[in-house]
Amino acid sequence: MSGWLIGVMVEVSGEAAPLRHFFAIGHEDQAKAEWTALDAASAFGGISPSPVRGQEPVQAMAALTPAKMKRMGLLNREVRPLGRAWPRNWL
Repeated sequence: MSGWLIGVMVEVSGEAAPLRHFFAIGHEDQAKAEWTALDAASAFGGISPSPVRGQEPVQAMAALTPAKMKRMGLLNREVRPLGRAWPRNWL
């Protein structure tokens, strides 16, 4: 089992442009991980309908190996919001 690090552009009230929120998703299928991240991101605000400054609204940033998932404690099918800062520990 592996997972994905997904970035989603979220429209946050009070911000001039959408901001990227990162999620660690414990799904092996990339498309399912992206949809799962979209669902989780909707709790933070609206999802950007189009690219922002050349960045896609939903983007798989990196695949997570089983070893990385184990080390970070990410379980199968778990969704972990990582915030807006670049998640260096997950790469």
